[in-house]
Amino acid sequence: MKKFKPTGRKLIIVSLLFACVTFYNCRPRKPEAIPAAGRAEVKYLGLHVLVENKKAAAELITEIPRLARRGVNLLFVEVDYNYEYQSHPELRGPDPVSAVQVKKLVSLCRQYRIRLIPEFQSFGHQSWEKKTFSLLTVYPQFDETPGKYPDNQGIYCRSWCPLHPELPDIINALYDELLEAFEADALHVGMDEIFIIADPDCPRCRGKDPAELFALAVKTAYDHIVLKRKKEMFMWGDRLLDGKATGYGEWEASLNGTHPAVDLIPGDIIICDWHYEIMPDGVYPSIPFFLEKGFRVLPASFKNERAAAELIDYSLQFPADRMLGHLCTIWRQPEAGKTHKHPPLALAARRLRASAQAL
Repeated sequence: MKKFKPTGRKLIIVSLLFACVTFYNCRPRKPEAIPAAGRAEVKYLGLHVLVENKKAAAELITEIPRLARRGVNLLFVEVDYNYEYQSHPELRGPDPVSAVQVKKLVSLCRQYRIRLIPEFQSFGHQSWEKKTFSLLTVYPQFDETPGKYPDNQGIYCRSWCPLHPELPDIINALYDELLEAFEADALHVGMDEIFIIADPDCPRCRGKDPAELFALAVKTAYDHIVLKRKKEMFMWGDRLLDGKATGYGEWEASLNGTHPAVDLIPGDIIICDWHYEIMPDGVYPSIPFFLEKGFRVLPASFKNERAAAELIDYSLQFPADRMLGHLCTIWRQPEAGKTHKHPPLALAARRLRASAQAL
């Protein structure tokens, strides 16, 4: 092909056109909006609720449209033993949530584009105050401390024994039923605030490393939920944190030797990093810690609005590819007409919305 070589007046015209194009391309301009698929904004405004009976399920169903208008797009429903399980009906709570109610909830959440994830509190939290929950009542051999602590005096919550060979089949059956009933693509397995572990009176766990035992419990759940069922797995992060090194103490972190498990568990688990207290200078070191370890992180707050605001503001400085947003917990059953007004939830919605608008 013959090349065009401008000369004379044509050369002047071409030169002027080139200068105009160069000026247009180099002039200062307002940054273009990032396409939706690549926006560096947080992914979730989440809410965690307890649903322990039919009334609570009915109240939550009523609240779904209001929660969606608030901006909630992720909902954790902790049911534990309070579903009408078919595989192990002996483990049902006294007023279990029905499959019909769950299907209504699934339908509404799908309509309002809320990701719905059930939670089953695993390993720890097998009792509350004087009440021991159904697993350790029906199968006392699974208790990490069988026969000890009558009426649960002197302890926070009971734990199951992570090394009992008959336990996984029962728990996995319950996991499966929840995944099917909720038509869920993920399961939250809890695992927070575990204080009874490697008990000296447990014939299987005594003398074992608490970190290795905790990691085994996590991986046992992971192998079934993620590797076998191909779902995502969420868990609370406190037992993976060193309470002394972080300054969080024994509740929001571990002082009983479980924290080295952070290097022994799969990195594609999503960590719900809950912190309910105000930290010095508004710094929450667990967020960068988990991110540097390669985990995705969902920070979680409770009822202290200042603590929630500082946790949200601190977390928003990190890249949103693995810092997923914010989770509000209420630790009670939902109430129609009230739950969507939970003050920290309203605060989180405002801050996440402002962050997105600032992009």
